[in-house]
Amino acid sequence: MELSKISITLLIIEALFISHIQVQAAPANSNLFREYIGAEFKNVKFTDVPINQNIEFHFILSFAIDYDTSGSPSPTNGKFNIFWDSDNLSPSQVSSIKSTHSNVKVALSLGGDSVGNGFAFFSPSSVDSWVSNAVSSLTRIIKQFHLDGIDIDYEHFKADPDTFAECIGRLITTLKQNKVISFASIAPFHDDQVQSHYLALWRKYGHQIDYVNFQFYAYDKGTSVSQFINFFNTQSSNYNGGKVLASFISDGSGGLSPENGFFTACNSLKNQQKLHGIFVWSADDSKANGFRYEKQSQALLAAPY
Repeated sequence: MELSKISITLLIIEALFISHIQVQAAPANSNLFREYIGAEFKNVKFTDVPINQNIEFHFILSFAIDYDTSGSPSPTNGKFNIFWDSDNLSPSQVSSIKSTHSNVKVALSLGGDSVGNGFAFFSPSSVDSWVSNAVSSLTRIIKQFHLDGIDIDYEHFKADPDTFAECIGRLITTLKQNKVISFASIAPFHDDQVQSHYLALWRKYGHQIDYVNFQFYAYDKGTSVSQFINFFNTQSSNYNGGKVLASFISDGSGGLSPENGFFTACNSLKNQQKLHGIFVWSADDSKANGFRYEKQSQALLAAPY
C-alpha cells in the first residue's frame, strides 16, 4: 500500500514537472511594435509617430550602409556611413524621444535595397576585415546616436551564404559582448537567394538574434488572411524558435494590408499565442495617412491577451 502511494506521488510530481516544462516552452504573445523610419527623406520625425505607453516600441533608423557617400557610391568593406534622414533623426532627437517615452528604444538597420541609383550589395573583402571594420564603424555610430540595437536588412549579395553568416554572426556577437547593443534582428523575405543567406545565418547564430522582422509585405498584394497565416507558419518553421513578427507596408503595395484583414490575421495569431509583435515599413509613408494603422496595431498589442 505504501509503495503504491509513493508511486502515485511520483507520478503526480512528474506530471506537474512536465506540464511546467510545456508552459515554459510554449510560444508567447508580445506587445512589441517596431517601425522603420528615415529612409525616404520625407521629413518625418520621431515625435510625429503616435506611441502607446502600454507597449514596447522600437524605432529602426533606415539605413546605415557600408558604402561611401559620393555621387556614385561604392562598397567600403564594413565601414558604415549614415544614409537616413539624420537632419530630422539626429542624436539629440534620439535622446529626446527616449527620455520622453521610457518604453522606446531605437535601433539602426544595415543594408536595405538600394544606395544611390543601384542596389546595396553585401560585398566583403574578407570575413576578418569586414567584421573588424563593421564593429569599429558601427560602435562609433551607435554611441553617437545613443542607439540600443541593430537590424540586418541586406537584400543583395556578392558573397556566399556561409560568408554572410560568419560576418553578420560575428558582428552581432561582438557588439553584444561589448555591450554596445542589447538586441539584434534580421529582416528576410520570400526569395531564394535572400532566404539561403539568412537561413545560413540563423542556423549558426540564431541564438544571438532576438527578432525576425519577416517582410510579409514582399508577398503578392492580394494576400488573403488564410494565406498570411500559412506564410507566417511556414516562416516560423524556417526560423524555428525565433520571434517572427507580423508585418505590413503602409503604402499598400504588397502582402496583406490593414484594409484587407491584417488585424484579423493578427488577432488569430494572438489567440494562438503566436503574435510576437508587429512591425511596419514605414513611418515615412504612414505620415500621409496620419499613422492610422500604427495606432490600431499598438492598440491591438496593448489589449489584454
